Amino acid sequence: MVTRIRRYAQIVDVLGKYGFGIGLEKMFPGRARFRLPTPSGQPETSTIYERMRLAIEELGPTFVKFGQIMSTRTELLPPELIYELKKLQDHAKPIPFSDVQAVIQQTCPNINDWFCEIDETPVASASIGQVHCAILKDGTKVALKVQRPGIRDIIETDLAILTSMAERIDAVFPEVRVYNPIGMVQDFAIQIRKELDFLRDARNADRMARNFLNVPGIRFPKIYWEYSSPHLLVMEFVDGVRIDDPDAIKSLGVDPHSVGVRGFHAYLKMIFEDGFFHGDPHPGNLLVTKEGDVVFLDFGIVGVLRPEKRQIFINLLFALVTDDIELMLKSLEGFGIVINEVDREALRDDLYIMIHDFGGDQVQQFNFGFVVTELTETMRRYRMKVPMNLMLLLKVFVMVLDIGVRLDPQFNFGKEITPYLTKLADTNTLSAAYLKRASNSLMEGVDALFDLPRNVNLMLKRLSTGTVRLEIVDTDLQKLQMALDRASDKIMIGLVVAALVVGSSLVLLSSSMTLPREVFWLAILGYSAAVLVGFYAIYHVIFLKFRLER
Repeated sequence: MVTRIRRYAQIVDVLGKYGFGIGLEKMFPGRARFRLPTPSGQPETSTIYERMRLAIEELGPTFVKFGQIMSTRTELLPPELIYELKKLQDHAKPIPFSDVQAVIQQTCPNINDWFCEIDETPVASASIGQVHCAILKDGTKVALKVQRPGIRDIIETDLAILTSMAERIDAVFPEVRVYNPIGMVQDFAIQIRKELDFLRDARNADRMARNFLNVPGIRFPKIYWEYSSPHLLVMEFVDGVRIDDPDAIKSLGVDPHSVGVRGFHAYLKMIFEDGFFHGDPHPGNLLVTKEGDVVFLDFGIVGVLRPEKRQIFINLLFALVTDDIELMLKSLEGFGIVINEVDREALRDDLYIMIHDFGGDQVQQFNFGFVVTELTETMRRYRMKVPMNLMLLLKVFVMVLDIGVRLDPQFNFGKEITPYLTKLADTNTLSAAYLKRASNSLMEGVDALFDLPRNVNLMLKRLSTGTVRLEIVDTDLQKLQMALDRASDKIMIGLVVAALVVGSSLVLLSSSMTLPREVFWLAILGYSAAVLVGFYAIYHVIFLKFRLER
């Protein structure tokens, strides 16, 4: 609890430093509880979104990861904020090797029996872990991805604080509920907890390696399972250059254009044939070797696409490159996106304009990057809730396309993807899944047809025996209840009048013999009240009937 309170104070200090003190005061009334700095300490920056990005960078690894994942939600967040979030870099100061060695020894107690050498200087350092080169006893060069000690506790503390802040933001600022801050944090928590399990990375790498076993030019690092654990990943060391560096690729004697095409088609295979794809095609995660192979690294983020979703995505791409607006709407709905009927016609117009502004009259002129940007902006304007798997797909396509253009400015998305989609349509890549679905639908229809006579016979039997139960929903039940209330009021008035008349009559009959004079006048008063109430009731009934008839 002390750690969490201290972390709260750190977060509040940083947010106050960058000018978000007013929002904090609204979220958590009682400024004295926080150590908010004076406004004079606020850095001079141009926009609120830039200050948000700087604050995220200073808040540390959890918030940087959160910002990086949110940078893909282009259909939800303002473009200016997306632009700043894309600047976030997952770099962190390296930790001492003594701390790294302690983590390694948790998995490999006899570290000297397994490794001849471990380079104490990391080759890469990120928020969750850092990478060191090492040599196994048999002389094999490997890479050790070591998790930072205590990072899980830090992340869990930050997640609890993020959740609390999201709940307060949702409660205090109703205008931001459209961004679903609580849902954002929940999605992020699921993703970052997965990334904390390095064995999950290893399983993902192995699965992709099996999928590309017979595909030349695409490689995945070998995993050394006997040395790996949730906190330590030992894998083959890959020596290569970044895929976004065409000059370095040329220095290897490799054609950058062929590398771009090979990498692009590798992603097409992952998505449309395997349904299991690498979800973070950052240039640092894709290397090119001297043999010209494209090597994939870092498998913390992966996407899974069921066969029916693959076909829906194929339909969406076909709709984009063929200007088919109806197919585009149907594909978006196939991903679970709800389109309000009142917005459908205006949405059709916007999509039509988008395609003709950015798509071009020919496939070769199709600008997929601009189309995706405009499509996500359109979905944001119409407040559509877009599932994460679709946004991940679009993000991957845009990032891969960007790499392809860097390697070859003439790289064309439409020219490369159309033959592939046509090949998928002409082959049986998805036929097994579709035949299964079609056969299931056909069998359900046949079963319903065969059941029809039995169901009709059962209904007739229930009608003849009087056991049919009808559920009637009357939208005017409230009016019916009001009418019954008025009728009961009239009956009650009539009973009161009758009681007054009968009671007063009995009093007058007996007053001349035994009752005092005051009781006589009381009976006269009862008669008078009965007459007045009776006249009011008659007038009310006649007037109400006349008003209804009009």
